[in-house]
Formats: sequence, C-alpha cells, structure tokens
Amino acid sequence: MLNKLDDFPVHQTPEPLAHPQTSDRNAYDRTWFNGYAADGSYYFAVGMAVYPHRGILDGAFSVVEPDSRQHCFFGSRRAPSERTDMRVGPLRIEVVEPMRRTRVILDDNESGISCDLTFSARTASIQEARQMLWSGARRVMDATRFDQFGRWSGVVSHPDGEIKVDDEVCRGTKDRSWGVRRVGEPETGGAPARPDGMFFLWAPLFWDDHISHAIFFDGERGNALVREALVAPLYATETEIPGVQDGRDERMATAHHRITYVQGTRLAASAEIDLICLNGDTRTIALEPILKFQMKGLGYSHPEWGQGMWKGELATGHESFDPKALDMLAPMNLHVQQVVRASDGRQTGIGVLEQVSIGPYLPAGFKDFFDGAGN
Repeated sequence: MLNKLDDFPVHQTPEPLAHPQTSDRNAYDRTWFNGYAADGSYYFAVGMAVYPHRGILDGAFSVVEPDSRQHCFFGSRRAPSERTDMRVGPLRIEVVEPMRRTRVILDDNESGISCDLTFSARTASIQEARQMLWSGARRVMDATRFDQFGRWSGVVSHPDGEIKVDDEVCRGTKDRSWGVRRVGEPETGGAPARPDGMFFLWAPLFWDDHISHAIFFDGERGNALVREALVAPLYATETEIPGVQDGRDERMATAHHRITYVQGTRLAASAEIDLICLNGDTRTIALEPILKFQMKGLGYSHPEWGQGMWKGELATGHESFDPKALDMLAPMNLHVQQVVRASDGRQTGIGVLEQVSIGPYLPAGFKDFFDGAGN
C-alpha cells in the first residue's frame, strides 16, 4: 500500500509508510490547532486524525464566543491510503509549507459553520518528552508530540455571526502527535478492565518575546507520571525562524501546579504554575480564566462523535450547546480548555489552560470518579 510520501527517503521500517510499526489497533496520527483572541472574545479549534488499524480518518471544527453557544462540526470517513489526503467531507487541512504555514478550510455545509483560516508559525518546532502511560501491564499511551506557537488570519462563520480573524490579535498553538492512545469504541472481551483515572494539565502561554509551556500527567496521589516545562523564543514572523528546530528552547528541571476549583466542579477557577530552572530559580505564573471551550466539541469523550469511532464510509454531523448550561461533572464535560490571562509579577501574557481530571485525585480532594470540589 504505497502513497506519495513513499517517494521520499523517510522510511523507518521495511514497510511502506502507510503501515505503522506497531500493530496496536489504537495507533493514531493527529493534527490539532487552537486559535483565540488575546482579549478572550473568541476561541476556535480544529482536529483531524488517522487511525490506520481502525481504517478511519475523522476531523472536527468548533468555535465559541462569550455569552454564545459553542458550535461544532464533525466528520468521519474511511481512511484513504494516501496519507497526504487530509479531507473529511467539507473539512480539509492543507500543509502549505511544513513547519511554517497551514491552511484550514471548512466549506459551507448544513451546520452553518464554515472557515478559511491560515496559521503562520512564530516559533520553531518544539518536541515534548515522549509520553507513556500504563494500565497494569499494558501501555495504553505511547506518543510523541511537537508544538508550534503562531497566529491566525482569515474568517470563521457560524449560526450566531462571523469572526474576522486578524493575525495581529489571534494567537494559536499547533499540536502534532502520533503513536498509541485510547480511542474509538470500548474494547470487549477478556477480564473486565478496572477503570483508570487521570489528571492532565497543559499550559501553552504567549509572552512578549518568548513562550512558556508546561505539561503534567499525574497519578491519583499527585505523583508525577509525565512532567515537563520549557521556554522558547518567539519570532516576529515565520521567515525569521532559523530552522525546523532552533536549539534555543530552555528545558526546566521540573514544574509544579496549584489549582483552585469552581465549587462543585472540576473546572479551574484559577491556577498557578511554577517553572523551576536547573539552578533552582522558580518563576511562578498566575493564570486567570476568561473564556471556556468544551473539548467534546472536537470529539474528546463525545458519546456520538468520539475520536476513532466508525461512522460509515462518510458521515458528517453538528451540534450547538450553551457552555454555561452544562453539567460540568458529566464525563463528556470534564475535558476543557480555557483562555487565560497570565502574569509572573513582572510581565503579562495570554494563553490556554487545558485540563481533565477523572477519578480520585488527592491534591484536589476528589475521592470518587465524578465528584466536584467541596463535595
């Protein structure tokens, strides 16, 4: 099974590139972006992934503004053998220049949501540490991820209006990851699996001349499973980025986090992140949420449009909901991103705080799978 990429000297195994090295049915390769105004007046995100052993390619686009509904488009199809074919119905992602510029297009469709957006990088590519999580003897996540910080231009239309996306205003993060992680329908057969909890925090932030980033996976007691933090240069334009990687990212020794939760929920009301340098110096960053985005709008934990679920040869769907009217302890609503203002006491920034906490988590006082703060 050959595709266009096989014409390049990039093979890692004797197989064509359409054949992943692993036979795990949950192998995936995902492209994801967010975009948001620095004043929190809008947020949008897009995701698309191929699941080679499931034979599925799916994608979604979602947008929200303050005091408005969150609007969501979903699409799914049989995966093409051509890996450069990143189209699901009216949604497509075009890599204009690798590691520099990407275009996202959602043509007019019955959802009333459409867009024509261009992402332009302002950092070199930043590779996160390899992320591995276990469930008993089984490795349920084994993934590599890289990020780029940048800006957007273009337009988004939705049933409640139109957003003119100005690259002087709109920040965004590109997230490419691949490997293995739980997706699709629950597996059946064998001994019943014991339910696993998880705590995840992800905080990409823009400052005047640099970015900071922190990633946390914690166990139930708050023990660090994956913990990484860094700072890196922010370039004025994509043409100033010296290469795919610039070698100028500074990795921290470790990082800590503290979250204050909205009463009765697992949603952050505020947060602090400590970036701890190799010499022990600590930079404490305070985060103030100003706009909430439900990740189910991109299929995360969505009961009908969950990622990697077979929907047929080609299927599209859509929905709109009021983010303020949700049960924030329902499983599909626990995973969120919030646009946040950031301050370290000397300078201010803007960015996103992504969080999901499922199951007991001692630092927050969560004792069950879906109890909230103060319950």
